[in-house]
Amino acid sequence: MQHVFIVGSKGIPGSYGGYETFVDKLTEYHQDKLNLKFHVACKAREVGEFEYHNAHCFKVRVPDIGPAQAIYYDVSALKRCVAYIREHKIAHPIVYVLACRIGPFCAHFERQIHRLGGKLYVNPDGHEWMRAKWSAPVRRYWKLSERLMVKHCDLLICDSKSIEKYINVEYVKCHPKTTYISYGAETRKSKLADDDPKLLDWYAKRGLASKSYYLVVGRFVPENNYETMIREFMKSGSNRDFALITNVNDRFLDELEQRTHFRSDPRIRFVGTVYDQELLMKIRENAYAYLHGHEVGGTNPSLLEALGSTDLNLLLDVGFNREVAEDAALYWTKDSGNLAALIDYADALDEGQIEGLGEASSRRIAEAYSWRRIADKYEHLFVRGTVG
Repeated sequence: MQHVFIVGSKGIPGSYGGYETFVDKLTEYHQDKLNLKFHVACKAREVGEFEYHNAHCFKVRVPDIGPAQAIYYDVSALKRCVAYIREHKIAHPIVYVLACRIGPFCAHFERQIHRLGGKLYVNPDGHEWMRAKWSAPVRRYWKLSERLMVKHCDLLICDSKSIEKYINVEYVKCHPKTTYISYGAETRKSKLADDDPKLLDWYAKRGLASKSYYLVVGRFVPENNYETMIREFMKSGSNRDFALITNVNDRFLDELEQRTHFRSDPRIRFVGTVYDQELLMKIRENAYAYLHGHEVGGTNPSLLEALGSTDLNLLLDVGFNREVAEDAALYWTKDSGNLAALIDYADALDEGQIEGLGEASSRRIAEAYSWRRIADKYEHLFVRGTVG
């Protein structure tokens, strides 16, 4: 049996984020495998252990110390992994760290894991050091941390070809060993029917209806280009609404209002968060179109989910998004008027054109990004040492 220790997600079940969904799906699709045993760190207020999807989940207590929580959590979780491996005399373990937060500590843990006969794998995530929310000193730390984790690991598993290329070019002197396994998405449709009371109630409370809205789902941060999308939608002549499912930050919302005056446009609707995954999937399916403005990071979960659910997708024209959607979407730039014109164009598409794009995007997900396919690749890597 191959033991795999996963550090860096907030934990499973119940947390909804990219890494959390990844770990949830990875353990779900492997829960009946006799050749794999997962051990998952879970951020918590108390210690303890439990089983989920046949994975051994261990809680790591993290004090409220502000932004440093993430670093404290990863270091504490790695200490627990090393102690568990040593105590249970686990042969050839794999420790898989998600994101590059603990670079200054990485060499220490690499040596400990190697002494125990194990390997240290890292998922470098996207360009964390480029995110607008961080101050200059914090960005410098993320960049240093990334370099040190690239240097002190056995393998970097990149979920984007663009990220893999960046790692190999930026850190060529470190001679990084990399492989590519994407993030995944579901290929099925929502279990909710069009007349499900839960769906109809959600629509009624927000003044929406099937195919009456453009949709965006994502974190409420500047690098996801909410300002550009709102400003351009306001310029468009669309009779549809723009529904934004996001965790609203009041300060950022007020800044957006000052710059765009979106509250004067009744089409712009911040509709809160949706954590019910079947409901969210159905809301995506019923959207007239999906808007995606992410420009930092690797293969983005919300993009994959949109391509798997929504027929018409309008994506910011950057390498990450082109890599994923290819010709199954329409693309826009941040140039003034560009997205507004694309929204007007999208409004005028006929059913056949939209259906064709929907078939192409669903096919793209099924062929390259299904969770079954991704889980199989990880099994090959963990058990056989190759992606397969």
